[in-house]
Amino acid sequence: MQIITLYLSTFVIFMGLDYLGLSYLIKPTFERDIGPLLLDQFRIGPAIMFYAFYIAVLLWFVSYPAMSQDKSLLWVLGNAALIGAMGYGTYEFTSLAVMKDWTWTMTLTDFAWGTCLTAVSATAGVAITRAVL
Repeated sequence: MQIITLYLSTFVIFMGLDYLGLSYLIKPTFERDIGPLLLDQFRIGPAIMFYAFYIAVLLWFVSYPAMSQDKSLLWVLGNAALIGAMGYGTYEFTSLAVMKDWTWTMTLTDFAWGTCLTAVSATAGVAITRAVL
């Protein structure tokens, strides 16, 4: 039950926050720089695959060890931020390196967002799971 609560709470928080971030922070930044390349509607299948896998990896490396080893929420925040920086940094800095119209503004905005989003979601997921169980 613990792993299900941990996964679902982290997933719901991540999705809710990312919806806001994508809508009000990332989308306007990307539309300004690469608007013609963006789809009118995102593809749900690849999005679900990314989110499901990303949250599972986050739980494997950060959240579940925090639960089983009684790590502090600050430990969760820091380690989840590293996972976020690695995940979002890989995408953003690779895109900046190989794509003609990719900008530093896009890179740094999404990199910072992904790092914070991952850190907050994992920390909240652990806090909720500890409070519930």
